[in-house]
Amino acid sequence: MTVRTRFAPSPTGMLHIGGARTALFSWLYARHHGGEFVLRIEDTDRERSTDEATEVILDGLRWLGLDWDGEPIFQATRQGEHVKAVEKLLQSGQAYRCYCSREELDDMRESQRSAGKKPMYDGRCRHLSEAPADKPFVIRFRSPDEGETIVNDLVLGPVSFPNTELDDLILLRTDGTPTYNLAVVIDDADMKITHVVRGSDHLNNTPRQIQLYHALDLPIPQFAHIPLIHGPDGAKMSKRHGSVAITEYREQGYLPDAVNNYLARLGWSHGDEEIFSRQQMIELFELEQVGKAAARFDQQKLDWLNGHYLHHAEPSSLIDEVRRFLNTDLSAGPELSAVISSLQERSKNLLELAEGARFFYVAPNDYDQKAVKKNFKEGTWPLLERFMVELEALQPYSGEAVHTLIKVICEAEGVNMGKLAQPIRILVAGVPISPPIDLTLGLLGKEQTLSRLKAGIATLQAQQSA
Repeated sequence: MTVRTRFAPSPTGMLHIGGARTALFSWLYARHHGGEFVLRIEDTDRERSTDEATEVILDGLRWLGLDWDGEPIFQATRQGEHVKAVEKLLQSGQAYRCYCSREELDDMRESQRSAGKKPMYDGRCRHLSEAPADKPFVIRFRSPDEGETIVNDLVLGPVSFPNTELDDLILLRTDGTPTYNLAVVIDDADMKITHVVRGSDHLNNTPRQIQLYHALDLPIPQFAHIPLIHGPDGAKMSKRHGSVAITEYREQGYLPDAVNNYLARLGWSHGDEEIFSRQQMIELFELEQVGKAAARFDQQKLDWLNGHYLHHAEPSSLIDEVRRFLNTDLSAGPELSAVISSLQERSKNLLELAEGARFFYVAPNDYDQKAVKKNFKEGTWPLLERFMVELEALQPYSGEAVHTLIKVICEAEGVNMGKLAQPIRILVAGVPISPPIDLTLGLLGKEQTLSRLKAGIATLQAQQSA
């Protein structure tokens, strides 16, 4: 048997962290077993489905590196197959037309609630001897009245549902469009899906779907329902916990490998290990190792993992994203990979790294006034003047040579290196924080360093005079 899993998002909104984790687990299971991972866009809700949401889902999966096999399948194009299945159920007597109006259904449920019963369809149209003329209808599945339906779940274990608790499911709406539970069964069967990995909020749909598989004589896939992700406070994830579209994590400067690693550890574990490469996750992942309890989202842990991956990444692998964040002309500045290398250890994410890199390509036109007040004293100007004169004559120019020059001047003047290095940093970067001064000036180069020093000194002295 070839393992075939699928991810089947509805394009009525963004791809959030819970959906991304479901996609990851489904992808990992398929890749672990040398199988196939199918992407199906469940767009049967035509009023709420949008092309924009579809594209965001595809972009999110591509960014995470969760490649799918074949082309994406759009459920709306398969309506003919869904209708054929319903016709088969009608012929076998396992489906029927229901003419109940919305008002009748509301009254039925209200009576059941008043009697202390579970509100559910009572099957009153099952045995109609005569169909009402010209009255709209839905088509319902004739659910078994007795026994139980058992879901043998790979994560949760066996879960039993009494059939008396499962009322007659609507298969086709009055406009002839299929409902979710019908469409998903037909599509999973036609696509030969062997393992359905999805959130535990779908568990209550599963016994109904199993009944449909039996009625249509279709092979039943194995199910794995993953517990939901909760916020740090134990409540269901929401925007206040950071539940944003997965593409927003990219815009916040997270690395896809860090996000994948973090998502994998939300419910899955392998010993006490925290850091897993993509290949390690593929080699180790099994659904049976997914926990039954809800996972808790931990922003600090995600940030820690992102920092780890950022610090250990090859600078060249970060160039495209850092260039995108910078969004400025880089041709006149130093090589971007060298700048990235100088900032990796001090950055938590790519957005922070890019902001730290910006001054290498855009000369400052204003200066951190708090830092200026702290670091520019009466004795600073002679130090800077001597440094610039000797820098002009410095041959050959290098970061190491500049560092030595600063050290020699400071020793000669009897001050610590910070008295000169920090004013230089503020003048060339505009802020009091940058990579070590030798790295910073080495990357800027002699001409750019001198140009910025002259411009900065002129600006600050003019401000002081004013």
